Amino acid sequence: MKTRFSAPHGAQGKQARENRHVQVVEKTAPSLDEDELMVIVAQHQTPFVLILDCVQDPHNLGAILRTADAAGVHAVVAPKDKAVGITETVRRVSVGAADHVPFAQVTNLARTMEKLKAAGLWLVGTSDHAKSKSIYELDLKGPLALIMGAEEKGMRRLTEDNCDFLASIPMSGQVECLNVSVAAGVCLFEAVRQRRPAP
Repeated sequence: MKTRFSAPHGAQGKQARENRHVQVVEKTAPSLDEDELMVIVAQHQTPFVLILDCVQDPHNLGAILRTADAAGVHAVVAPKDKAVGITETVRRVSVGAADHVPFAQVTNLARTMEKLKAAGLWLVGTSDHAKSKSIYELDLKGPLALIMGAEEKGMRRLTEDNCDFLASIPMSGQVECLNVSVAAGVCLFEAVRQRRPAP
């Protein structure tokens, strides 16, 4: 004989349902501000910066920070709004890179991009627009900030307008784009390849 279990009713049922849907809110670690970012940039003859325009998935940020650490990126920049910060999940996925790669969250990303330009960096944004060039066609050897767009939507219009160049990753298959953490790896290591001293 089968026994049927019914959900509890009333206040107990409501509490049980709420308990099943409780989400853990992770604390976000303090990050650098715009002034501290510019100090780091000034310390390097050929700065190498990665900008993330509203990346929201902590797993993506963790993977990106891990790759940025391996690529020797001097700082990663993100806006304070509509973007994930350094959480415990980000730390875990980054396998410790979140504790080593300088991470700045800025109030006005467009203004920060203008300051980076004024400091001599070329801003290369990733986009699949027709006017973009292949990432392999661009010169990435000098002072550089690579800009990656958010999941699904890509870069915001104002962010794109502030880029000096737009780059795309050639795609041979049926899918239209890569996950942002994978795309960041492709772009960062193309820059690493180009910036490596000639033998």
